[in-house]
Amino acid sequence: MGMLEIALLLLVLLCLLLASGLWIALSLAATGWVAMMIVHPSPGLFLASAFWESTGSWTLAALPMFIWMGEILFRTRLSEELFNGLAPWVRRLPGRLLHVNVLACGIFGSVSGSSAATCATVSKIALPELMRRGYDERTAIGSLATSGTLGIMIPPSIIMVVYAVAAEVSIVRVFIAGMIPGLIVMALFSLYIVVWALLNPSKQPPPEPRLSLAQKLRQSTQLIPCGLLILGVIGSMLVGWATATEAAAFGVLGALILAALTGSLSWRSFLDSLAGATRLSCMIMFILAGAAFLTKAMALTGIPAALATAVADAGLGPYAIIAILTVVYLILGTALDGVSMIVLTTSVVVPMVQHAGFDLVWFGIFIVLLVELAEISPPLGFNLFVMQTMTGKEQTEIAWASLPFFAMLVLTVALLTVFPALATWLPDALLSR
Repeated sequence: MGMLEIALLLLVLLCLLLASGLWIALSLAATGWVAMMIVHPSPGLFLASAFWESTGSWTLAALPMFIWMGEILFRTRLSEELFNGLAPWVRRLPGRLLHVNVLACGIFGSVSGSSAATCATVSKIALPELMRRGYDERTAIGSLATSGTLGIMIPPSIIMVVYAVAAEVSIVRVFIAGMIPGLIVMALFSLYIVVWALLNPSKQPPPEPRLSLAQKLRQSTQLIPCGLLILGVIGSMLVGWATATEAAAFGVLGALILAALTGSLSWRSFLDSLAGATRLSCMIMFILAGAAFLTKAMALTGIPAALATAVADAGLGPYAIIAILTVVYLILGTALDGVSMIVLTTSVVVPMVQHAGFDLVWFGIFIVLLVELAEISPPLGFNLFVMQTMTGKEQTEIAWASLPFFAMLVLTVALLTVFPALATWLPDALLSR
């Protein structure tokens, strides 16, 4: 039996295990066990070493810290302060306060690292306020559902940490690489809101009274705590004062201080944030451990190298490979969450991408964009579930409302593919000194 036939059988086995309802981590480990038995009589030794190596990483310690930081901020009044601080500066733009959805999600995403947390937190404040002022509900819901995905694009991002660990690339480089694409996504979202507002003036509330510059600056002081936290976390990594793990620890300390200063820190909120971070961290690490064993098993069987060779022999160009991977990830996104998508595919896809000559840091941002698309793709788009809970609307209705912003994400994927320097230039410029 050839390598490609073995790979197909293992894929079928993995799909059957997942379809049976078995945990993703156990499904990955079981598939790796079967693959390992093909080439080694004692797969248990490799299982133990893979689990230990994948979870005993100092680099991976950044993951629970960033998750905890987001959980703490989720329980503060930070989103309300963001909305109030940003609102005065967009009153004159077509679409007015709808732009606050994009800006607030981008800023909050940079300190939460989670798409669902960003979407839920900002929506909780912004949606009632927008409805009270008479904004179009469909556009408000669509902008919040899609802008929430900025939580995984604007660094620091949980998904980026998972990819960097799985693909064995620098977390800091991946973080920096996400900055320009993240800003492009925000700009395209706002551009669509401007165009929509100009075409639909009747769906907007009447203009609000003008504010003086002093009034705008006074309201914007509410952005200072969040701005300081962002500068502390991202800035410490950019200037080389801290590693990603150390910056994450400083972020947790800063989030606790913010919570205390806003009066949101209590024993209940502290314990709830710690419990939430522990549950999510354990789930992700368990999946990573199962994926690490599968990756080791696949490497020993030679399947990834065989698949990469098969792709090379097929004569497919780099863009054809990217097009195929895009379709595959979009299909996976309808049934799997972002972490599972990355750990399930990394062992096979990374050799292909390297063989095709793509930069792995660029590919990380490419995957993050596809995960963003998956977050608003039925039937398992997490942000669709969040908005469904917030609004009581049907998931299909929310998906249709998100469609124009979905198109903006697709345009960003195309731009990143045609101009890879959008992701690679900034980390090369900042870290090559």
